[in-house]
Amino acid sequence: MGLLTFSINVTLDGCVDHREGIADDETHAFFTRLMDGAGAMLWGRTTYEMMESSWPAIARGEEDAPPTLREWALKLEAKPKYVVSSTRHDFPWNNSHHLAGALRTTVQELKDRTPDGVLLGSGRLATELDRLDLIDEYRFLVHPRIAGHGPTLYESGLASTRRLDLISAEPLRCGAVAMHYRRAG
Repeated sequence: MGLLTFSINVTLDGCVDHREGIADDETHAFFTRLMDGAGAMLWGRTTYEMMESSWPAIARGEEDAPPTLREWALKLEAKPKYVVSSTRHDFPWNNSHHLAGALRTTVQELKDRTPDGVLLGSGRLATELDRLDLIDEYRFLVHPRIAGHGPTLYESGLASTRRLDLISAEPLRCGAVAMHYRRAG
């Protein structure tokens, strides 16, 4: 069984708006390494649609992009992408699959059949999966910024506190810190 790893950009005040992070070669390389190590991606519909709106065109060479972004786009194009949605059922982007049915069951089955693990990149979906005790690891890229607005990490709350064990903390040149935590045993 593979691990479910929640990974996202977050500011010091908890904002997970993707436009608030530092987007440079080093931060893109961080997420590319995470994606390389995972067997599949897992998103909610909103994140899927945000990703679908630009990355396929970059992968096809229809939009200009620096080499690090093109590398990310090409790898993302090939990576299996699973989407949880109750409102959308058609996901035409290459290698995209709809997860339908009971959330706990479908995500656990995805973990079971993905030995290299699943990389989760959607904040609202992460809250629901954490409520179901399905997230095994957390890989946050904490940016040295205070956004002063949302959306924020775990905005709708959890029923109880999650105790985590620190696996590593790696500062990046841009001032962001790559934090790796595992659920405490």
